[in-house]
Amino acid sequence: MYKRLSAVMFPLCALLFAGAVFWGYQEHQEKNAVLIKAENQYQRAFHDLTNHMGSLQEQLGKTLAVNSASYRMQRKGLVNVWRLTSQAQNEVNQLPLALLPFNQAENFLARISDFAYRTSVRDLTKEPLSEKETQTMQSLYAKAADINKELGKVQDAVLSDHLRWMDVEVAIASADQTADNSIIDGFKTVDKKVSAYPENDWGPSSASQHIQRARANVSGPRITAEEARRNALDFLGISAQAAGRQIHIAENGAKTDHPTYTATVSADKGASKSEKSRIVMDFTAKGGKLLWYMNPRVVKSRSLSVGAAKEKAIAFLKDKGYPSMTPVTYDEYDHVAVFTFVAEQNGVLIYPDKVTVRIALDNGEAVGLQAADHVYREAGIAVGQATVDEAKAKSALHPKLEVSGHRLAVIENDEDKEVLCHEYTGKINGSQYRIFVNAGTGIEEKVEQIPDSARAIL
Repeated sequence: MYKRLSAVMFPLCALLFAGAVFWGYQEHQEKNAVLIKAENQYQRAFHDLTNHMGSLQEQLGKTLAVNSASYRMQRKGLVNVWRLTSQAQNEVNQLPLALLPFNQAENFLARISDFAYRTSVRDLTKEPLSEKETQTMQSLYAKAADINKELGKVQDAVLSDHLRWMDVEVAIASADQTADNSIIDGFKTVDKKVSAYPENDWGPSSASQHIQRARANVSGPRITAEEARRNALDFLGISAQAAGRQIHIAENGAKTDHPTYTATVSADKGASKSEKSRIVMDFTAKGGKLLWYMNPRVVKSRSLSVGAAKEKAIAFLKDKGYPSMTPVTYDEYDHVAVFTFVAEQNGVLIYPDKVTVRIALDNGEAVGLQAADHVYREAGIAVGQATVDEAKAKSALHPKLEVSGHRLAVIENDEDKEVLCHEYTGKINGSQYRIFVNAGTGIEEKVEQIPDSARAIL
């Protein structure tokens, strides 16, 4: 009996063993293929990065070498700087550097990209490069040379020592932070050098300066944590004790130029388990202005139409102190309607001054408000007068555009400057568009496609 059993089981076990070995071999080969592919992609991204950084330095040098009156060549050089910087940013994002302190270098590239783009899109014949902007470019050229020198050392080590990027990924993920790796050490050196550079004067096109100026618009005395707590309760229209809720206040950025308070309100004790959620709000420490509000409850059904939800949003804004706002866009996610409203002054829409409202489509409750753009613009925006009339501005449009609406609006152009425009709504090639024509020059400033979902509120 045992002989017959072994005669059957032995070949069966041998077959299973052979199958397991073959399966393991296949899995090993597939794993190696994936690792090789990932390694090749990392190597390509790194060597492309070093190549584009070298080209970036070269292009900055060429732009500085042309005559200051050669506006066409300056614009061409700045566009190439923007293109190369964008490519370098893309390649950095493809490398396994998420856990490395490389944010200074990434921020440096982002600032170069922003500077080059916003400088190149303006009319250099009317607003040529200033002396400070030229000095900034000279500084960028010197810094790019320094960065390229360090990247060259890393590249030499990669090529000569056959270093693998997969080892970098393992080293980053490892808890052993003392592990020696030439690639990691090289990128840390680059980031350290960038952080040691003195800050550039990025000129009027700098996004960070634009944000700082906007934040300076916030008025009012500095509030305390207790005042932030009262502001949160007033906004919700509740009593913490009566509702059986607790509220926690945390101060953010106490030593920065823009401190804020975060108010976290616990769920109502009477709410069901599925409805319980913590409400979160942010207030500016200066003036106690609400930046955003979020009630992340789950909305399981829809019973309101778009029109009814819009009326709920308008009523909510009026109740919370945002009376003169006009809806301009609409979208919908998970039974929640999302409306963007912009301010209106004497019939002129002010697009930089906007708020976003989220309305639950089950009962019309406002479950979100994003008001940072409104808070930072509360000092007011000068509308000015249109020197180009509607008929002349309309002549700048495509002759086949079927115009369905017109109004005046203030927008931010590509240079982050607020300009008064004629806003035309129309249809062409089967799609709806908003086209903004500068009311001072008669030139098209911006074109926006209107999503199908937004047509319901226009």
